[in-house]
Amino acid sequence: MTDLLDRPPGGMPYPLGEDGDLSLMLLIRAFERKLLDLFAAGMLNGTTHTCLGQEHVPVALAPLMEPRDHVFSNHRGHGHYLARYRDAHGLLAEIMGREGAICGGVGGSQHIHRDRYLSTGVQGESLPVAAGVALHLSRTDPGAVAWAYIGDGTFGEGALYEAFNIAALWRLPLVVVVENNGIAQSTPTGAHMAGTVAGRAAAFGIRHHFTGSTDVTEIRDGFAAAVEGVRAGRGPLVLEFRTHRIGPHSKGDDTRDEQALREALAGDWYHRYAADDPGTLHRLEAEQRDYVAAVAAEVAARPPSSGRAACA
Repeated sequence: MTDLLDRPPGGMPYPLGEDGDLSLMLLIRAFERKLLDLFAAGMLNGTTHTCLGQEHVPVALAPLMEPRDHVFSNHRGHGHYLARYRDAHGLLAEIMGREGAICGGVGGSQHIHRDRYLSTGVQGESLPVAAGVALHLSRTDPGAVAWAYIGDGTFGEGALYEAFNIAALWRLPLVVVVENNGIAQSTPTGAHMAGTVAGRAAAFGIRHHFTGSTDVTEIRDGFAAAVEGVRAGRGPLVLEFRTHRIGPHSKGDDTRDEQALREALAGDWYHRYAADDPGTLHRLEAEQRDYVAAVAAEVAARPPSSGRAACA
């Protein structure tokens, strides 16, 4: 993905350095925290949903994706975009409606389109679209994959099961990434979903792999063979991550009690990396905060977007 990553439409390329995975997770976290600050200061229009606590998921998967793959994201997708493109300038310009925006400033936080990448704020909408793209890829570009990020709340949408059915029936090259953070907006998973994600995948004969790990190398190594199986024509795959959403549903609307918040924070990937090498983590964290602060200052100084996409 080097060519794809080194050419962001909205700013200078983002250097990863030797600690690339950790740097990227910390970049996503710094970017998301800055978004919440900007929203509180009245500098953002519309809404914004952060992936705080889930940054390790797209970072772990990014090397398993090829440039020819298609990625379908959701309302909580800033980390998905940054893990694929490293383009903080273009994404922030889009969210702030400034010049250099990915989609001319008309997509905002949730609706992003770039070559082979699409996010939407509509729950479940991406699944049938991803299945259709997977069908096209199976006929025109064997080995390419359609990836769709969803949450546990999406399992209440009928379109998901229609997509599962067709994907399994036609053995489509589709990878469904489930970020199961245990809560759908303000409703715990146990209160809105009977059964399990694994059971739903099994009902359609779809392979399912689960991880509760926050170690990106362990995740990547554990899922690599299964993804290669999709590329080889073995049909769709569900990758389920047990994650913890440490931020609000959107902006500042967190309705969880103190105990639930403590449990979510206890499962944050940050603690694991801090325990391994606190000096490196704190150094990289400071670097990413400074980088994002500079990006925000530069983007905020730009004129309003003309409405034309930066990567058109």
